[in-house]
Amino acid sequence: MRAARPIRSARVLISAVALGCLPTLALAHTIPRPTATASYSTTAFVRHIVLQGAVNVRDLGGYRTEQGRHVRYGQVFRADGLGRLTDTDVTRLSQEGLRTVVDFRVPQEVRGDGADRLPAGLTVTSRPVRDLGLYTTTMEVIASKDPVEQQEVLGDGKAAQLMRSIYRAFVTDPGDRRAFAETIRDIAHHGRTPLLYHCTSGKDRTGWLSYVLLRAVGVPAATAERDYLLSNDFRAAADLRVREGLEQSGLMRDPDLLVPLQEVRPDYLGAALGQAERDYGGLYGYLTRGLGLDRATLARLHARLVR
Repeated sequence: MRAARPIRSARVLISAVALGCLPTLALAHTIPRPTATASYSTTAFVRHIVLQGAVNVRDLGGYRTEQGRHVRYGQVFRADGLGRLTDTDVTRLSQEGLRTVVDFRVPQEVRGDGADRLPAGLTVTSRPVRDLGLYTTTMEVIASKDPVEQQEVLGDGKAAQLMRSIYRAFVTDPGDRRAFAETIRDIAHHGRTPLLYHCTSGKDRTGWLSYVLLRAVGVPAATAERDYLLSNDFRAAADLRVREGLEQSGLMRDPDLLVPLQEVRPDYLGAALGQAERDYGGLYGYLTRGLGLDRATLARLHARLVR
C-alpha cells in the first residue's frame, strides 16, 4: 500500500490547480480563469450560476418539454463540489432560497476535498453514490509519479472503460438507486425545494440524475443529452489547469491520460441507458421498478417542475 503523504500531496495539488492557487511559476502556461462579472451566465436558456469556487453550478430549468411546456427555473440546481466556495459565493448561493442540499460524494472525497460551504441554516444530506474506487485510484496513480504505472492503469482505453462501469453501476447498484430515488422524492415534495444536488465535478452522478429528471418530466432525449454534455464546456478551463499543473509539477508525464476521467461522453451516458434497457426495459422501467417511484410521485414531480 502506498504511503498516505504522497496521496495527500497529489490531492492538495489537484485541488490547488483546479482553483488556480499554485505559485505563478507552476501556472505559467495555464489558461487564466475568467473574471466573474455577473451572477448568471446564460447560453440560450441555460442559467449558469457564476461562482469563484465552483465552475459547474446550473439551474436545471428552462428546457422545453415534448408537450410544449417548460421546466421551471429556481427549483432544482446541479453543481460540482461546494467545499471551496468563497464568502461571496456563499452569499450569492443564498439568493436562490435553497431548502435542501444533497451531496453524492463518497466519504473519501469529502475528506479529501472538504465539506460543503453553504449559506447559514442549510445542512447537507449525504447520499453517497459509489465511484467504484475512482477517486482513490486516481489519487494513487498520480501520486506514484510513475508514467509506466499511469499508462497501465489509465491508458489504452482503461480510463474510459472504468467510466462506463461507473455509469452502469448507477443502474445496477442498489445503494446508488436508493440515493437517486430519495433525491427525486425530495424534489417531488413541496417542502424540500428549491433543492441542489452535487458531486465532485458535477458531471457524472450529477449528470446522470439531471438526465433522468429531465426525461422524467418530458424533456426530449436529445435535449437532456445536450444538458449532460454541457459539463464539458463549463469544466474545460479548470480541467485543463489541472492537467497542466500536474505536468508542470512532474507528477504526470502525460496528463492527457486523465481526459477520459474529466470529460462526459455520449457513450458513458449510453452505458447507463443500455443497462436500464437490459434490466428494466428502458428508462421508465428504471424509474418505476429500479428506483421504486410510483405514478403519484412522478405526477408530483411533473407538477413541481413543469409550468
